[in-house]
Amino acid sequence: MEERIIEIISQYSGIGKEEITLDSDIIQDLELSSFDVTELACELEDEFELEVPDRKISSFQTVRDVVEYIEAEKGE
Repeated sequence: MEERIIEIISQYSGIGKEEITLDSDIIQDLELSSFDVTELACELEDEFELEVPDRKISSFQTVRDVVEYIEAEKGE
């Protein structure tokens, strides 16, 4: 699941998968705006068939935060 999430972030941001780590800061390192993060969350919702509340989206700081949230929601 981690690899798939990184792949989605890479496709959305245009940043190579090899440059994205779990510790990458979504705003600082990947230079995504809050709008981008919301759009990315929508893509992740579609991919993993879940809903991410707005308050949760705004709490994502690193790729690890996203991965851990989705894994917890999917029970993995």
